[in-house]
Parts: sequence; structure tokens; C-alpha cells
Amino acid sequence: MDHRSDAERDTSASASSPGSTSAPPDRLPRAAVSFRVNGTGYRLEEDTRLTLLDALRERLGLTGPKKGCDQGGCGACTVVVDGRPVLSCLMLAVQAQGREVTTIEGLATADDSGPDSGGLHPMQRAFLRHDALQCGFCTPGQIMSAVCLIAEGRAGSDEEIREYMSGNLCRCGAYPNIVAAIREVAGAGGGDRAGV
Repeated sequence: MDHRSDAERDTSASASSPGSTSAPPDRLPRAAVSFRVNGTGYRLEEDTRLTLLDALRERLGLTGPKKGCDQGGCGACTVVVDGRPVLSCLMLAVQAQGREVTTIEGLATADDSGPDSGGLHPMQRAFLRHDALQCGFCTPGQIMSAVCLIAEGRAGSDEEIREYMSGNLCRCGAYPNIVAAIREVAGAGGGDRAGV
């Protein structure tokens, strides 16, 4: 007969069960990872299960990428890795080893510092002009995807824009204005300048 309390049995059962993921913090697998974010080099030594999103937000203090669904279904966490849009909640930080990551915070460049730019990227300015946001939660991911869409030459029609942007959800329903903002930048020759 087992004389342990229910709490003791539950603790020992979960610690010894096969497939259990609980391990003492000092025994979690860790790895060093070096990558560039918005032009600055970083080196982290972290749990190998840390997502790129958590590394950006919690370790580097870059809160532009949002944690929405944490399952890759909403696009709020979209960042650009080596020129391609990536759902940072689905990418492990260790997978960014040696890569260039751009977040919404790093989108504007010195080229965007003209008197009428407010230091913003052309896509950011177009989103403001077209009121392509309401609450703003999804906006960083929407803008990062939109920049990649134009860089990839996929803004040929409203239908093409909507298809490419379908992985980015806007709970406020600003979709027509988002399409209009993208169309404006694409029509202004944004294909050359919109890239990251």
C-alpha cells in the first residue's frame, strides 16, 4: 500500500513518466545562438525550446511582434528573416543562428528620414494615410507581410494582395484599407524600396 499523499504521488508520477517535459531548470537543454536583429548583433544562451518571438520580446525587449495565437494562425508575430516573412511564434530562436531578423522596430532606415516621413517606412506611412488599422495589435505583422509581398512582386491585383495577406488576421476588419495601403506603395514603385 502506498502511504504517500495524493500530492506526493502526483509529483513523483509526473516526474518519472515517460515523455514528461518537466526537468530541473539547470538540466534544460541550452544553446548559444548569435543572430542580427535590425542590424545589431546579439548572442543569447537560452533554452533550446525558446521561440524567436519570445527571444525578441522577452530577452531583447522588442515588443513590436505580438503574441496572438501562439500557433501560427494569426500573423501578429510576423517578422522578416533573411528577406522572407516568418511567423516568429513557430520558429525557434536557435533556428535564427547566423541570420538577419527585421522587426517593425527596424523597418524604417536612414532613407526614411525625409521631412515628410516622420522616420517611417513608406508602408507604415501608407497604413496611417489609409487608416489601415484600428486597435493596432495586428498592424506590425500586417506591415511586415505587406513589405515582403511587394518585395516578392505579388501586388499585381487586389485579389493577389488579399491572398498573400490571408495569413494575417485583423479582428477589427480593416482589410479594405490594408489592401488600399499596399496598393498605394506598390503603385508608387514600392517594389524596389519596400524591401527590408
